[in-house]
Amino acid sequence: MSQTRHVPVMLQRCLDLLAPALGEPGAVVVDCTLGLGGHSEALLTAFPSARLVALDRDKEALRLSGERLAPFGDRATLVHAVYDELPEVLERLSVPRVQGVLFDLGVSSMQLDERERGFAYAHDAPLDMRMDQTTGVSAAEVLNTYPPGELVRILRQYGEEKQAKRIVSAIVREREKEPFSNSGRLVELIRDALPQAAKRTGGNPAKRTFQALRIEVNGELSVLERAVPAAVKSLAVDGRIAVLSYHSLEDRLVKQVFAAGAANTAPPGLPVVPEQYQPRLKLLTRGAELPTDEEIAENRRAAPARLRGAQRIREDVL
Repeated sequence: MSQTRHVPVMLQRCLDLLAPALGEPGAVVVDCTLGLGGHSEALLTAFPSARLVALDRDKEALRLSGERLAPFGDRATLVHAVYDELPEVLERLSVPRVQGVLFDLGVSSMQLDERERGFAYAHDAPLDMRMDQTTGVSAAEVLNTYPPGELVRILRQYGEEKQAKRIVSAIVREREKEPFSNSGRLVELIRDALPQAAKRTGGNPAKRTFQALRIEVNGELSVLERAVPAAVKSLAVDGRIAVLSYHSLEDRLVKQVFAAGAANTAPPGLPVVPEQYQPRLKLLTRGAELPTDEEIAENRRAAPARLRGAQRIREDVL
């Protein structure tokens, strides 16, 4: 069931971006966000001489995708890890450099569809939201224990929620009566707390709060800040990286890392630019590429996707 409902986002475009680096025998491609294995399966099929290393922090995702990728045998190595642990994973596997890296960020289809995980605001479920349910604090613990000022910061910074103060006031008032445990109560509270004008635009009014809680619970942005530069560093020369983001905070971070790698860092006025100042990356996408109307019609979860790609064109020079 899980596999049939899962439609990988911008699949063909991801394959096209990575293809020039993955044709040679022995090429290694890393799927940093394995999920249900849709992108990984396509990579292994499209590039029959490539080897896959795939990471996920969710043990249930590893189990399900392990079944899906079993026919590929030892060409696929699945690892329980968060994607900022990529350097340690590659070192453990004795893989010095890789030819391709793919990130498909955000919450996976499986996590959204399994009601008891508490990611979706459309269903009443325990407020968990941990991608790895064996570690860390849940969304309920964040709501029930964080100081009001910290909750306001999280909603503003990670959810870009303009009504953060109003929502947090209601949360603090309600948690004193009874701690939060389920998503339904939080959704209702947000609906009641927002002014009418704020409820008329932008879909479900709880969307931004749920995004903010999920990012906080899983440390998504701080992990991504470490992971994207580490992934770029792991690329061999001519290796390629493709990153799918689903909100502006992720996309901005990826854009900054790629732009820094593609920049000439020489002091102005030098007649010849020494090698250590020359760009290490070449951008493969003009800005962020968007899914087609057809793809969005087939898979509504593709709608917010933004795809960026880059190629490693030289080594770091100390």
